[in-house]
Amino acid sequence: MVTIRKRTMGKQTYYYLEHTIRKEGKIEKREHYLGKQLPKNIEDLKKEFLSQLYQERWYPVLNKIKQAFTQEVKHTPISAQEEEIEKFAIHFTYDTQRIEGSKLSLRETADLLERGITPKAKPIRDVKEAEAHKALFDEMLKTKKDISYPLVLYWHKKLLRDTKPDIAGKIREHQVAISGSKFLPPHPVEVYPLLQEFFKWYDKSKAMLHPMVLAALVHLKFVTIHPFGDGNGRISRLLMNFVLHRKNYPLLNIHYEGRAGYYTALERAQTKQMEFIFIQWFIKKYIKEQKHFLKNYKLNPHSKDSP
Repeated sequence: MVTIRKRTMGKQTYYYLEHTIRKEGKIEKREHYLGKQLPKNIEDLKKEFLSQLYQERWYPVLNKIKQAFTQEVKHTPISAQEEEIEKFAIHFTYDTQRIEGSKLSLRETADLLERGITPKAKPIRDVKEAEAHKALFDEMLKTKKDISYPLVLYWHKKLLRDTKPDIAGKIREHQVAISGSKFLPPHPVEVYPLLQEFFKWYDKSKAMLHPMVLAALVHLKFVTIHPFGDGNGRISRLLMNFVLHRKNYPLLNIHYEGRAGYYTALERAQTKQMEFIFIQWFIKKYIKEQKHFLKNYKLNPHSKDSP
């Protein structure tokens, strides 16, 4: 967390931005001098300060992950790649559905999606939505289109058309709340203008931001708008992986078992209106999930492939 510190020397007060990081087991403080008065654009300065820290601390690690991933893909047979994607799709479908209340176990999800075995005594809605999500994930990986308003509406319709046809592919016209969260999504009349701002922001930012920051913000901004009556979390996590896939990074699965930290990061970023809270959680989570690629990178440090 970036904090504002003031130091008094004689009769003069000086202001600084300060952020504490853990580096190689040690606590290290970084600071940025603001001046003798607090600037009016303090929030913008906080974002810029954090962006500099991200570039120094995390971007090199993320680039190593991408480089190792690129090398792995290059040397892995197509059939083996397809098996890995299928395995990820099943786990991703299980976790993203489970986060939203699905009663299917991982084994039941795998049996359903791999073998067509419908689990007994489980809600048919969970079964249909798991099948729809897997089909949508597969389609997402192959689409040539970029993120847009029509694409998001199409994805949502495909996800829920068999279980909630009354809201599938439609922007909500009623107020919604997020169970267990202090954050209240925007009023219905705000949703469409906010979505238009979101897509304009994406078109402007997709070539400027680091892919990891872009993926985190696409997720956060979309789920904060909460444009649909249901399915917002699932669509936002698909959008997140769409960005990672298009930018040639390994995909990310947010596990059901680790949902508490995920919920907390989202809620704090939303209620405090501080996007960097979620960005920081997201990047740390991503590096932890992909650490095996760092091990592979150490084994092939002289790879000539561009990160």
